[in-house]
Order: sequence, then structure tokens, then C-alpha cells
Amino acid sequence: MTEIEITAELVRDLLREQHPDLAGLAVREVEGGWGNQMWRLGDELAVRMQRMDPTPELQLKERRWLPVLAPRLPVPVPLPVRFGEPSERFPKHWTVMTWVPGEPLDHGSISRGDHAADTLAGFLRALHVEAPADAPVSTDVGARPGNCADGFEHFFQAVGPHDIAAEIRAVWDDAVAARAWEGPPVWVHGDLHPANVVVADGTLSGIVDFGSMVAGDPAWDLAAAWVLLPAGTAARFFDVYARADEAAIRRARGLAAMKSLFLMLMGQNGDRGLPGGKPHWGPAGRAALARVLKGV
Repeated sequence: MTEIEITAELVRDLLREQHPDLAGLAVREVEGGWGNQMWRLGDELAVRMQRMDPTPELQLKERRWLPVLAPRLPVPVPLPVRFGEPSERFPKHWTVMTWVPGEPLDHGSISRGDHAADTLAGFLRALHVEAPADAPVSTDVGARPGNCADGFEHFFQAVGPHDIAAEIRAVWDDAVAARAWEGPPVWVHGDLHPANVVVADGTLSGIVDFGSMVAGDPAWDLAAAWVLLPAGTAARFFDVYARADEAAIRRARGLAAMKSLFLMLMGQNGDRGLPGGKPHWGPAGRAALARVLKGV
């Protein structure tokens, strides 16, 4: 998937071929991205180019479901407005979407913790409604924590600090032992980490990258109380969300530990210069893990 170099010229050529009325807008590369590469298109749009994702499934999922979900969500999310189809010039999918203003949290910070907790809780209350029968599902994302035991073990063995290994293991084991989600499958973003939310004026201002969204257990998103929010705001988040029982919080905390380890592994890979590594994710993961273990 890396043999095709995606450049501003390529993006403009594709627009000329399939959406010529947009080809005159300025094209600027957006830093970051892994499965997809983003390019700003003018001031209000972006082009999402399939890059490392092996199939177009994630983009096609966003095309299908974001127009359904976006109208009821209280914070900005990207909305597909034009579809780019595979061609001889670029044999993969690409999508023109609305641009969500703000700075990715992995390059920014939250200074208004209470406001961010309220915003995140409001967003998840609106998102976590019963999904339709034809909504996408997964055997890992959105499923009970025990289904991801192999993933947790991989991250834990790779980067789990030895001095707190027992504490991490206890949080994970408690999540696996917690009662499973018994309600109907609800819409779950599935991938709330610092690169997939944007901030402005010290608080959350938008949510992006819905490629992992599924119908399942809301605990997958509730983990963001520790992964995204500053220390000391998790309790406020759960008070405002007001739908998580003790079992859901236990599952969410374990999933937050796993997500924190994932961020730390990506940071380690970046420090070693490995493809796809993100050096700045390491500190974010360690800070999130500390919040998880303190339960704040």
C-alpha cells in the first residue's frame, strides 16, 4: 500500500478527473494519518486518501453512516460530501469531507477540563443510541474486553512498565471479570484517542475518524474518560454521562489501560524509527495510564 506516493499534484489531478469544480481550491497536506492521509481542500473541506488501510471498508463505512449520525451529534464531525472512486491514476478510494476546525489533541492540550468532560459526555450520550440491525459489528472493537485478551497481552508484554505491571494486570482482569453489556448494541466510535479528537480554546471542539465505528458496548468509548481527559475529571464525565453502571465503568477502565499501552507502543515504535510509529504518543500513553491506575 506504500508504492503510490500521494502528493498535492496527485490530489489535484484526481479532483480534475472526478470533481473538477473543486480542483481550483488550495491543496495542503495535513500532518499525521496512517490508514488514510488527509489533505486540506480550501478552508472548509478535506480529502481523505486511502493509504495503509488494506481495504476501502473503513471509508465506505464513513460514507454510509456519518450522514445518518452527524445531524444528532452535538459537536462537529466530518461529513462526506463527494466520493472519489478508484481509477488508473489512483486505484484506491478517496472521499471529500467537511473539515473539522481545531488542533488534534496529540498536538494540543485541554486546559478547561470540566468543559471538556461535559462536552465529551454530551457527545457520547447522543452517539450511544441503539444501532440499526444493519449497523457494522466487530469481534473485537465494541465487544467485551475478554475478546481482546491477545491484543492486551501483546501491548502489555511490549511496553508494560515492570514496576506497575501488577496494577495494570489487576485493572485489566477486573474489566474482563465485569458483567458484560446487556443492553442493545449502541453506536460506538471505537477509536477515541488523542489523534482522533480536536481541541480549540482549551477544550474538545470536534471528533474525527469514524472508520472504527460499530454497534456494540459503549464502554469502548467511555474509556476516553481516562485516555483523553485531564486528571481529576473522570468522575464529572461519568456524572454527566449518567448511563454507566459499575460494570460499565470497570470495563471502560480496563479498555483504557489497553488503549494507553497501545499509545505507549506506538511511541516506542516512533522512538525506534519504525514505520507508523508516533514518538509523541508515548508521553500521552504514559499520562493516560497513570490516570487509569489512579482511577481519576
